[in-house]
Amino acid sequence: MSMTAIAIRLIVAAFVSSLIGFDREYKNRPAGIRTHILVCVGAAIITLIQEHLFYDSLAMIESNPDLAPSVTVDQGRIIAQIVSGIGFLGAGTIIVSNREINGLTTAASLWAVAALGIAIGQGYYDIALMGTVIILIVLTLIKRVVHIPVMRKIEIEYYEREATSEFIDAYFKDHDIKIQSVEFSATYSKERNLYQGIYTIEVPKDLSMVTLSEDIARNESVSKVKWLGY
Repeated sequence: MSMTAIAIRLIVAAFVSSLIGFDREYKNRPAGIRTHILVCVGAAIITLIQEHLFYDSLAMIESNPDLAPSVTVDQGRIIAQIVSGIGFLGAGTIIVSNREINGLTTAASLWAVAALGIAIGQGYYDIALMGTVIILIVLTLIKRVVHIPVMRKIEIEYYEREATSEFIDAYFKDHDIKIQSVEFSATYSKERNLYQGIYTIEVPKDLSMVTLSEDIARNESVSKVKWLGY
């Protein structure tokens, strides 16, 4: 393979992965543009090495036909190692906090750009191009086109039971927040009773959780508002 062909493949790998990495970095995700480029170019380099090994083996067999039975090249072995090996890097972008998991999409995008690197390293530009387009559509357009209800759990602690419960229910109704379930508990004391409601709610797309929390917390009887992860 000529140096020109190698350069073209590596440049294409850097270009397509930079598009995907830009989306991740723009959205402040754990792995950004540099990480995606390095993963894709690295996968392409390893694939190019595999292809060189294949052609070197063929050249050896042509010059020494007697070695044909003992020379074997498995073209899928190195690719399989790339696919499995990228898992450790993807795992590093996944963050688990308060039972809430973040970073799965970024981990998947790293795995996908490794696949793009393999395709480009093999010279399959049509597969790489179509793959890049589809990955970018998934990362940038899916959420805008397909509306998926967001289910959240919010914990609210308050004192005045009837008045505050009515306030919460009215707020949810006015802001089109659908209540899926409620877990209620109470702590009784001589001074003041404390009530706790854990609401599983469907939050509208145009309402931020910060705004919702601030609005609820403004009620004088509310002592605590906390979002719970799954």
